Amino acid sequence: MNLNDIVLGDTLTILTNLPSDHFDVGVTSPPYNKGERHKGWLVANVLYDKTSDKKDESAYQQEQIDVLNELFRVTKPGGSFFYNHKIRWERGWMLHPYSWVSKTNWVIRQEIIWHRNIAGNIRGWRFWQVEERIYWLYKPCDKEKEEPIGKELRSSDAKLSSIWGIRPESKFGWAPNPFPLALPARCIISIMNDKKGRVIDPYSGSGTTLVAAKLLGQEYLGIEISEDYRTKALERIANAYMEQEDLEKELQLHIVKNNFNVYKERKWSKPRSAKQNKLL
Repeated sequence: MNLNDIVLGDTLTILTNLPSDHFDVGVTSPPYNKGERHKGWLVANVLYDKTSDKKDESAYQQEQIDVLNELFRVTKPGGSFFYNHKIRWERGWMLHPYSWVSKTNWVIRQEIIWHRNIAGNIRGWRFWQVEERIYWLYKPCDKEKEEPIGKELRSSDAKLSSIWGIRPESKFGWAPNPFPLALPARCIISIMNDKKGRVIDPYSGSGTTLVAAKLLGQEYLGIEISEDYRTKALERIANAYMEQEDLEKELQLHIVKNNFNVYKERKWSKPRSAKQNKLL
C-alpha cells in the first residue's frame, strides 16, 4: 500500500486487503443509491462512471454495512470516521441511513446535520429537504469497551455545533454532488488537532477529502473505481495549493478566545463566596 495516492478498484475489495489499525480518521460520502431511478425535469439523473446507483436497496444497505465494518478494522483504536449520507424515500417509505449505520461495529458518537442551504428536490410531496446527515463514528480503545466516551474536543472545535451550514461545492462538475472542502477539513482538524497521521476516503470521487488532508499536512489514501475520476482527482491534489484560501476560511472558525479551563480558572481565582466555599 502506497500512501498519498488513490487506489483504483472496488471499494470493498480494496479495503479487505488493507492492514488493520492503520488510519486515524476518515471522511466519505458514498453513492446514495438514488439518482438513476429518479430523473426529474429540474434535476437530471445522477450518473456515476463505472458504477451503478440503482441497486437493490437491501443489497445496497448490506454493502454499506460491510464497507463500514472494514473501515472499522483498518482504523486505529481511538480513531474516527465521518460518514455522509441522506434520508431518502421510496414510494412513501423513509430510508434513513441510521438504519444500517447502527448495525455496524462502530460506536455512533454523534449525528451531525449538514445544512446545505439549497434544495435539489423541490416537488411538494414534503417540505424541501435541505439537509444531509454526517455520522461521527468512533472506534473505542480496549479500555473503553464499557464506556466509549473518547477524547474531548477542543473548545475551538466543539463550538461549531452539530449543525453545519456549508454550501455544496460547485467548481468540479465532472463528479456528482461533491461536498465542499470545508466539510472534510472540519472533520480532520477537529480529530487530529496538531497531530500528524493518516486519512482515508474509500469513495474518493473528486478528491476533496484528500485535498484537505494534504493541505493539513496529513498522509492520505483514497479508493476510486473510476479511472477517469482518479486521474482528475490526482491532478487536483497536485494543485492543492490553489485551494489554500478555502481552507484558511475554515481554519479561522477553529478559534476561541476563552476555553472552559480558562473560564474556570478565572471564575475560581476570584474571592469565593460562602456558598462556593461550602461546595468545596
